Amino acid sequence: MMLFRKWTSRLACAAALATAPQHVSARPPQEVASPTVGMPARWNDVVLPGSELEAVTSSRTSPVALRIVAVRPHGDSFRYDFEFWGLEPGVHDLRALLVRKDGSTKSDLPALEVTVRSALGEEGMRLPNAPKPAELPELGGYEALLVAGGVVWVAGLGWMLLAGRRRRAAELAAQPKVRSLAERLQPLVERAMRGELSREERAALELSLVALWRRRLRLDEARPAEVIATLRKHPDAGPLLSKLEEWLHRPQPRGAEEIPALLAPYRNLRAEELDSDGAAR
Repeated sequence: MMLFRKWTSRLACAAALATAPQHVSARPPQEVASPTVGMPARWNDVVLPGSELEAVTSSRTSPVALRIVAVRPHGDSFRYDFEFWGLEPGVHDLRALLVRKDGSTKSDLPALEVTVRSALGEEGMRLPNAPKPAELPELGGYEALLVAGGVVWVAGLGWMLLAGRRRRAAELAAQPKVRSLAERLQPLVERAMRGELSREERAALELSLVALWRRRLRLDEARPAEVIATLRKHPDAGPLLSKLEEWLHRPQPRGAEEIPALLAPYRNLRAEELDSDGAAR
């Protein structure tokens, strides 16, 4: 019976402690170490009311950085171990770097002020004296060297362009001038007029002209007899072919005045229209 009463008394005391309101407050900042700029410091066993908190990522311009090392339930509150780094000297409130995980307000949080000291003392960083204005010294003639180099570069470029132009002009001058087909045919026609062409040369010339006009008039599918009849009636092809046939039987040592008219249809044709073998291309 006595044992039962003892256990009942203990359970009642525990229930009273559990239901009693707990005083929640952060430890005063005087008990927190005051680190210098850039050095880490710990603030342990900080009991804060409300739901669980988490540290937000500090920006590059934030004067202090915060990390929650550990968090433990403490009745209706939570107990935190903080680690922080001061990036600027002064007094900073860590509440600015805390948010509720459930998104609720944090207005019931007490001040969490920490002090960060400067390692350089009260005067801070001293800036060096500004240099007195003065003229820049000479750089050992580099300006003249750059000017001379630019002149040499421009002169070399001009010489290469001029030499290339002269070489191109010489190559063009060395190339044979393009003759018209009339100029190529004129000595052959003059020899045919005087009867100086051999039978083989005359045959090759006639075959060349027939093949030329057959290609130009698109008579490739026609029979040879039809081609000859068509060419004799053609105003451009007929005159010269008829004269070559006439000169075969009656050579004329004179009559050179007829040649320009006979060769007129060939003046706008290239000399390469006839190949070296006398066959038309």
